[in-house]
Amino acid sequence: MTTYISLLRGINVSGQKKIKMAALKVVYESLKFEHVKTYIQSGNVVFQSSNDKVTIKNNIETAIKEHFDFDVPVLILTNEQLENTAKSLPFPAIDIEEEGSKIIVFFLSESVSNDQEKTFGAYLTNSEQLVLNQNVIYLYCPEGSGKSKLTNKLIETKLKLTSTARNIKTVNKLLSLANS
Repeated sequence: MTTYISLLRGINVSGQKKIKMAALKVVYESLKFEHVKTYIQSGNVVFQSSNDKVTIKNNIETAIKEHFDFDVPVLILTNEQLENTAKSLPFPAIDIEEEGSKIIVFFLSESVSNDQEKTFGAYLTNSEQLVLNQNVIYLYCPEGSGKSKLTNKLIETKLKLTSTARNIKTVNKLLSLANS
């Protein structure tokens, strides 16, 4: 059994695509996933399965469509991928305890070349820092993510892929759940 983390894109935002986490857990359990744990209302699920990532992704998206009657993009990560994402955090001088909610990790559905980083320069404020690392964009927003012009929608439009974001505190909590 492999431990996976699924990140659902765009649920429970502004009253759209509402999914209660208890109901989502039941859906995952109906797919025969084991040790299913949800974390906060934004669609983070830690679970175990012997299936491959592509099969898992397709099964989850299909089950959500059948149970909730709307489409939701799902990104699947292994525990190892999430650990590597956290370990590769490019902002060593930033205190995670104090400013972790200001460090946003955009998970991308596909790897992109690091030269794509320049695509987003015009959207950053002077104080923001961005680092692209294959299938992850790290963004430090000292003024808060709500003031940033860099959004999932912008990233998806520019890179023509699916993106979903979590702050580094959420990433670390998901790692904790995955390793417990």
